[in-house]
Amino acid sequence: MASPAPLIAPRDGLADALAKALGQDMLAHVFAVGEDSITVRREAVAGVMISLRDNLDYQQLMEIAGVDYPNRPERFEVVYHLLSVTKNHRLRVRVSTDEATPVPTIVPVWPNAGWLEREVFDMYGVLFAGNPDLRRILTDYGFQGFPQRKDFPLTGYTELRYSEEDKRVVYEPVRLAQDFRNFDFMSPWEGADYILPGDEKAGGTGEAPGKGAPSPMTAQEVKKADEAKAAPPPTPKTTESPAQTGAGKTADKEATKKSRDGKQAKPEAAAESKPSAKAKGASTPKAKAPAKAKAPRKPKAGGDA
Repeated sequence: MASPAPLIAPRDGLADALAKALGQDMLAHVFAVGEDSITVRREAVAGVMISLRDNLDYQQLMEIAGVDYPNRPERFEVVYHLLSVTKNHRLRVRVSTDEATPVPTIVPVWPNAGWLEREVFDMYGVLFAGNPDLRRILTDYGFQGFPQRKDFPLTGYTELRYSEEDKRVVYEPVRLAQDFRNFDFMSPWEGADYILPGDEKAGGTGEAPGKGAPSPMTAQEVKKADEAKAAPPPTPKTTESPAQTGAGKTADKEATKKSRDGKQAKPEAAAESKPSAKAKGASTPKAKAPAKAKAPRKPKAGGDA
């Protein structure tokens, strides 16, 4: 199977050049999927980097990564990725170590290694002897543990939040709501072969014990069920026949009849006929005459007035 990574043209005579330049400091050389990888002694990593830079034209340090193998005595690998700009070639350099043994720093060789070594230290806990500023770089202040170790739990050990009461960020132990933290990754929707907690209380489903929850409907089945439940669209109202509008010979005949006052009503004015004078008089009350103003009352004689 071809490698999905970009292909790099092999460098002719690289194996002999590495063996001559590094000597006993190189422990292994592997060429796989079109890439060269070497494993060197931990104590000699700084000298190896100088030799690769000055003698084999690997001018740039592109990355430093960590790898965790918990079953190995030296569980960690520090992997350096080098690039030769003039030769258009990449080289991977590996160094192994454990939790307590530091790896010599290569900051004097490539200054950008300072930040990259801090990242490996923060994620894996690998120590780098001689690093001028070996502090955590990605996690928060006071963080405990190393997140990319294989034995570090996915939920972590502590969680942080902002406390309105204390007006600061507080750290608290992780508390999980579920009682069980070990899962078998089997979805009950696909029909588990065991009884889940609470299934014994369901009852009336008609399923055999231990079958688990039924499988859900597919998207096509859900669509068909929704279409079956949907109400039919309303029938639009039309006036395609005279019976639906009230027009026709009968309506024309009624329109030609004379009214009580002897006038013939026009069809177009029948709907807007004015009320008669009698109806007006019956419906409109007569206006009352305004009351006369009373004369002021005279005061009685014999009074103080």
